[in-house]
Amino acid sequence: MTDAALIWSYLASKPLLWLTATLVAYWAGDAIFRAARRSPFANPVMLAVVFLAVLLTATGTPYQSYFEGAQFVHFMLGPATVCLAIPLHTNLPKVRRALVPILVALGAGSFTAVASALAIAKLLGADAVLMATLAPKSATAPVAIGISESLGGQPTLTAVLVLLTGMIGAIFVTPMLNALGLRDWRARGFATGVAAHGIGTARAFQVHDTAGAFASIGMGLNAVLTAFLAPLVLHLFL
Repeated sequence: MTDAALIWSYLASKPLLWLTATLVAYWAGDAIFRAARRSPFANPVMLAVVFLAVLLTATGTPYQSYFEGAQFVHFMLGPATVCLAIPLHTNLPKVRRALVPILVALGAGSFTAVASALAIAKLLGADAVLMATLAPKSATAPVAIGISESLGGQPTLTAVLVLLTGMIGAIFVTPMLNALGLRDWRARGFATGVAAHGIGTARAFQVHDTAGAFASIGMGLNAVLTAFLAPLVLHLFL
């Protein structure tokens, strides 16, 4: 065994290695994102995923070994979700003034996110387990994983689908909303949060503070509504 292989074998046995790798990968992705003048196509989360995937493949590291070291990041998703109450409280007067449009948009967005995914899956011949896995993909990860597990889906695959949903939303939301001529930052942010959860919300904050605040509200409310809506809609398709 070469010296490099011995060093890697030693490092790979340390739990902090993969937490450090995750943080470094995101730092590198964010550096590229800034260098690209915040282009949505240089999304730092997407780049970090690519960097980590290449590293895990090159070193032959199974995902379970990676997760054991990086699970602190996963644990922090729970507190981060609870913190969504902060922007909701801060912007409560704005929410009250726009309560009816918010409720209508929330209902339409949540139902469409669940029903469209299930309809496409049904047409492609997906089984009940895969459909249960897909149903909560637009909710934030901690909530989506819990919903998937309760419905009999595959929580690990749900986490992947949540990540893909967020990255796709973050990449395309700005050019799409610009093309639609939507100028209200509240509406832009809320739509982004409902459709693309945390990753989309991070993108909304990069564009405008008001958009980011309403994206946080949309993400939080959608997580709650999806927990009730996903089982009902799934039952209609099974």
